[in-house]
Amino acid sequence: MPKRLDKALAQAVPEGETLSRARIQALIVAGQVSCEGEIERNTKAVPEVGQVWHVVLPVPVELEALAEDIPVNVVFEDEYLIVVNKPAGMVVHPAPGSETGTLVNALLHHCGDSLSGIGGQKRPGIVHRIDKDTSGLLVVAKTDAAHQGLAAQFADHSMERAYLAICWGHPSAMDPRLKGINGVRFEPGNVVRISGNIARHRTDRKRMTVVKDSGKHAITRLKSEVKFGPEMKPVATLVRCWLETGRTHQIRAHMSYVGHALIGDQTYGGKRAIPKGALPLEAAEALRDFHRQALHAATLGFVHPVTGEDQRFEAELPADMAALISQLTSG
Repeated sequence: MPKRLDKALAQAVPEGETLSRARIQALIVAGQVSCEGEIERNTKAVPEVGQVWHVVLPVPVELEALAEDIPVNVVFEDEYLIVVNKPAGMVVHPAPGSETGTLVNALLHHCGDSLSGIGGQKRPGIVHRIDKDTSGLLVVAKTDAAHQGLAAQFADHSMERAYLAICWGHPSAMDPRLKGINGVRFEPGNVVRISGNIARHRTDRKRMTVVKDSGKHAITRLKSEVKFGPEMKPVATLVRCWLETGRTHQIRAHMSYVGHALIGDQTYGGKRAIPKGALPLEAAEALRDFHRQALHAATLGFVHPVTGEDQRFEAELPADMAALISQLTSG
């Protein structure tokens, strides 16, 4: 038997129930765990063989966030989870300044009573997020079991996540400049691998930056798919990016770090001069005026945390990115 109460209770959870160790710790501290009528609030208390411990699970309470009747583009849904295609401009989770109109507000209305309670609250289980002005696929848990299973896949980097982005210039293994950047290396198939720790910028708290000796480990892989502009010196490129880790602004920060910031990304260098004649006038204007970072979560794959089935979803480019590519390829 483990020497700590929280570990012992985590091992004794009945089959079919879903109680993480973190949840058990919270219940102990909240006074919901007792032995022979005596409440125990110390997670490190030492249980004895033969003791009977009682754990009281409070009835899930409603989340304070408001349920709002906002359209949700549902790609897949069952009793355990839901996969949605989030539009650009929508915040995922309520926060100061964005208390309403978020994906969570929309899911509270859409899912209703099918939310069985996560961490003691009837709420959608947000496992990963994408930025407000990034579009694309997100999986959200509806039960504690699904939330724990998805979170584990996110933590061990086994969840497949690929993005389509339009960046300035042309990132390529043939570029000698890229070869000289710390943390950049090339893999078979003209794949560029960027490894660089990411941390909050020292002076601009809205930005993340690549650092050497601190921050969180982050790896992004990318491959060029379509070049726009002169063959020898493209103005922009459609790239596919794969995330090995999932840090805040990871793709945006890494692309900026290697000198290929995303089109429309005002935070990480979204505006550049376009050489005269490199693109038709309308295409050049469309590139300059693109209103958000050109980033779309296009592919999402994972093992269903309850059924064990492989799940993989694709979301087509949103209308604004598709229209921009159409203008860049015309003429």
